[in-house]
Amino acid sequence: MAGNSFGTLFKLTTFGESHGKAIGGIIDGCPAGLTIDFDAIETEMNRRKPGQSKIVTQRKEPDTVQFLSGIFEGKTTGTPIGFMIENSNQKSKDYSHIKDSYRPSHADLTYDQKYGHRDYRGGGRSSARETASRVAAGAIAKQLLKPISITAYTSSVGTLKLDKPYTDVDFSEIENNPVRVADSKMAVEMENYIKHIRKQGDTVGGTVTCVIKNVPMGLGEPVFDKLHAELGKAMLSINAVKGFEYGSGFKGTTMTGSQHNDEINPDHTTKTNFSGGIQGGISNGMDIYFNVAFKPVATIMQSQPTINKEGDNVTMEGKGRHDPCVVPRAVPIVEAMAALVLADFWMRDKVSTL
Repeated sequence: MAGNSFGTLFKLTTFGESHGKAIGGIIDGCPAGLTIDFDAIETEMNRRKPGQSKIVTQRKEPDTVQFLSGIFEGKTTGTPIGFMIENSNQKSKDYSHIKDSYRPSHADLTYDQKYGHRDYRGGGRSSARETASRVAAGAIAKQLLKPISITAYTSSVGTLKLDKPYTDVDFSEIENNPVRVADSKMAVEMENYIKHIRKQGDTVGGTVTCVIKNVPMGLGEPVFDKLHAELGKAMLSINAVKGFEYGSGFKGTTMTGSQHNDEINPDHTTKTNFSGGIQGGISNGMDIYFNVAFKPVATIMQSQPTINKEGDNVTMEGKGRHDPCVVPRAVPIVEAMAALVLADFWMRDKVSTL
């Protein structure tokens, strides 16, 4: 299986399956001498881990990161950083009913058709469990990137939308509610809606907004390796993501050039930021902001028609522990992938200026 690595100079390779002994990864290219804040890594892992509230999957995993190499006396050595996260709360029997059947809109069918064999327990490599490794690596990337700050939050769940620009929301509210929305009133509405959806045995999607501040000018390349293109690839590699837009996004198509152009100030800032902090594929020093769209989780606790391996029509119903809405736990994943992209371009920029 190809496609298990992400990045060019700051590179992450992940391994493991949802119901295997462990998942983990190798970070290659992290420079030596970086003091690692292990508490910060634990905080990021706790934000993503299952079982943290009543509106997410109740699988209980401590998600403790065990570092195997690349760190000595609290600092990176410049060698590959190997790490492992044990799986301790699998319930593989919950998936026995899909051993020979395929969940609609899940990777079950495509995986089986491509490889001729699949680990049906939790989806194997196609499970969102894999993203724990991304969050661990992203936590290190964040520490490398200081003072760049990366903040994501839930901006919609189903038809409920926080219809405010990121400049008008309260980031301090994000971790004060289980939905991770930057608005206390909307948090209550979204939480109640997700609970309602869960009681129906159904799922719902939503969007995550991400804001990156203090980005220096010059990150990104002007042709194929545009900064926004790599951010888009990173976000679209996350499970359940169906869309990505940055800056003015699709709304920009309704504007004229005279309305959309960001007038440049003498200090190289811009009066507006419809460009989303990126012009010509290169960061311009303004805030980078983008939205990531997540579809409803494919596994629902309702009867659905599907087919089995023989192509026969069958009926199946989801079992086990699943997120009714993946968006709240996706917030730290979005931040982690953004950090991996910026860390990679930061390393490329360092090399290009030597």
